[in-house]
Amino acid sequence: MARIELRATSKTWDDVVAVEPTDLVIGDGEFVAILGPSGCGKSTTLFMLAGLYAPSGGDILFDGAAVNEVEARDRNVGIVFQSYALYPHMTVRDNILFPLRFKDVPREEALKRANAAADLVQVREYMERKPSQLSGGQQQRVALARALVKEPQLLLLDEPLSNLDASLRLTMRSEIRNLQRKLGVTTVLVTHDQIEATTMADRIICMSRGRIEQVGTAEDLYHRPDSLFVASFIGSPPINLLQANAAGGQLAVGDGRLPLDGRADGKVTLGVRPESVVLGEGSLQGRIDDLEPHGRETIYHLTTPLGGVRALEAGAVARHKLGDTLPFRFADSLVFSTDSGRRIDGARAIAA
Repeated sequence: MARIELRATSKTWDDVVAVEPTDLVIGDGEFVAILGPSGCGKSTTLFMLAGLYAPSGGDILFDGAAVNEVEARDRNVGIVFQSYALYPHMTVRDNILFPLRFKDVPREEALKRANAAADLVQVREYMERKPSQLSGGQQQRVALARALVKEPQLLLLDEPLSNLDASLRLTMRSEIRNLQRKLGVTTVLVTHDQIEATTMADRIICMSRGRIEQVGTAEDLYHRPDSLFVASFIGSPPINLLQANAAGGQLAVGDGRLPLDGRADGKVTLGVRPESVVLGEGSLQGRIDDLEPHGRETIYHLTTPLGGVRALEAGAVARHKLGDTLPFRFADSLVFSTDSGRRIDGARAIAA
């Protein structure tokens, strides 16, 4: 496997900056996800790792050796594309074998490796079929086997589950994660789906507008987001963001006032996760103007002196009804500088 390092690695096209100079280390055998919205630079970063794009600046290193000038076919990288990219005229066996055509692998050894890869992803019984005779999930497994047959140093997954239905995505998330653990191959997943990133990866690299916003575990990004972007991108339902002004140990939020724990001054943004809004107790008041039953939980939309607030409560049956006015409090909160968008460490609103 490989330890991957980016050193001030960037990519531009004329005046368009796709990826700003980036420093990053991916450990040997680690599974990381690059997460972000469309156009953030995540796929460009993956294509530079694959050798499909040459970096405009900086270096890419595999196990300490620069690979900037190494062709994609010589990097020993396996890649699974969103579209599967299987050859329709070839059988499953020949699709899996295809990457070994460019390597000096004897036919007998190549067939052995193809069979082993097919066994790993459970497509051995389909070896004589063409891609058109397979379901979407089976085609995805074949694409994964084709990437693994090379015994790559680095496995790259570019939105690999986006064409699958919801139940199959759940199955494939688990299968890919278990396979990565079994093989120990260094893996980079590119996705816009936070559920994929948080359930599959050891660490998440959250990107926005060509730069890394934060690198950390799912818990880090959810509970300790470094920026407003990360706080708002991670989490469903999304975090409540309320504009406020901090002065004299208080937050002026809408028509309300809240005591401030920690130091902050000027324009700030108060962030409160919906599950941190505790209904039925506290010193604040709100009216339920809408509610969304989700089976095992309910999302309430409140009109409050602070502004609109979403609250999430677990339970199959809603405890409150439309039009109710009830007290609430915040179990936890975050405070961000509105100007810089960065979290103010140690600051929070006290809404008991």
